Amino acid sequence: MAILPIYTAPDPLLKTISAPVSQVTDETRLLIDNMFETMYDAPGIGLAAIQVGVQKRLLVVDVVGRQQDEPAQPIAMINPEITWVSDHDATYEEGCLSLPEHYADVVRPAEIKVKYLDPDGKPQKMTVEGLLATCIQHEMDHLDGILFVDHISALKRNMILRKLLKLKKMAS
Repeated sequence: MAILPIYTAPDPLLKTISAPVSQVTDETRLLIDNMFETMYDAPGIGLAAIQVGVQKRLLVVDVVGRQQDEPAQPIAMINPEITWVSDHDATYEEGCLSLPEHYADVVRPAEIKVKYLDPDGKPQKMTVEGLLATCIQHEMDHLDGILFVDHISALKRNMILRKLLKLKKMAS
């Protein structure tokens, strides 16, 4: 397995819409393994393929991660689709591996139903709530070129993006 480079805002690739995975192959499963390795190393609780430069509708999440005394609960989703959202919302402070060290409260549906293909190419469905629901929605937004800062005020968003651009220029 390999740790992949994570693209950071304001990289234009992060604003692109990802294409569906046409066939689940060994290459797809290797990408999933590498994405989990990258996510755990970062450390993070979710990662979309576009964040590692692959424009495919694929994401990995594990809200438990490698925390002490907790077994990992990795979930890989290929071509995920939200089929239902609850009427009630939940607010979580979100961060993102593509917007390092920046956080903001984001309001999203508290519960969702999602369908997707697993790494074996088998259709799956799940109903999730809480942090896992937020994490899946956050990662699915990446597949459509949406960042968590697109859900907050323009003033806060522009402030964060300006700081990230300044850091990129300083690193060059």
